[in-house]
Amino acid sequence: MSKKKAATGKKRSLKWYLVHDWQLWVMLIPGILYILIFCYVPMYGVQLAFREYSFKTGIFGGDWVGFKYFKQYFDSPMFMTTLKNTFITSGLSILLGFPAPILLAIIINQLRNAKWKRVLQTTVYIPYFISTVVLVSMLNILLANKGGVVSDFLKMLHLIPQNANLLGSQKYFVWVYVLSGIWQGMGWNSIIYLAALSSVDTQLYDACKIDGANNIQTILHVEIPALVPTIVILLIMNMGSILNVGFDKIFLMQNSLNLGASQVISTYVYDVGIKSSQFSFASAVGLFTNVINFVFLMAANWIGKKTTGTGLM
Repeated sequence: MSKKKAATGKKRSLKWYLVHDWQLWVMLIPGILYILIFCYVPMYGVQLAFREYSFKTGIFGGDWVGFKYFKQYFDSPMFMTTLKNTFITSGLSILLGFPAPILLAIIINQLRNAKWKRVLQTTVYIPYFISTVVLVSMLNILLANKGGVVSDFLKMLHLIPQNANLLGSQKYFVWVYVLSGIWQGMGWNSIIYLAALSSVDTQLYDACKIDGANNIQTILHVEIPALVPTIVILLIMNMGSILNVGFDKIFLMQNSLNLGASQVISTYVYDVGIKSSQFSFASAVGLFTNVINFVFLMAANWIGKKTTGTGLM
């Protein structure tokens, strides 16, 4: 009967799929429950951004104050500073960090020696498994103003001034944050691009050799087009979290000397909203950043659909 339906092209109902593929639906239940419990149920607490939080009445019993806490953040002298720092840090992370795993995946894919290929992959994957606390501790040792191996090496090559303080300077903070993030994550992030490259038809490579194409031409005309759908999808997802700069790493790297560049929205919310128990204010700022992220997500998705025909929806 199912073959007849498939042959006639008759549209199947949801009930048919539930009965026919019940094993797959059972496997989906844990994921569905996770999304419902941790993503959708907490959305009811968004109303805290519009209420005066009270320890006595909880998040549902406070007085309705409308956009009071949004206005408080917009009128704050730190609004433009935190917004600018967040955009700069996140923007540079995407601008420099997003292409890095793509280039690495192409380089690894070009290697023909299987032994060296495995060695390179293992080497670049290892930094991903270093915890944020350990990574920042390593940065404090390697980039120390006096005795830091990396900082002394850069000074010896005259790439930075002799009196430069890489960890205590607003000028260098963003670069240290971004470049250390690229070093830590590009190996692991290249896996998905390597998976996309592995699906390329080998006959295309043979055709390139017959036509006399060199490695650069093969990359431009075979590998890059194969990666475009993956690149677009991941870029859209990255744009959807442009204001969600990692709190833990920035917080651990933050000090009184680099505060002008390291005070982003997430750390400001922690300092003003959480430490001072202004939970309504923290919720309002969090909602504001999510709205901005959603706008960037939709804009990136629209551009992706228009230019490449690939998008999330």
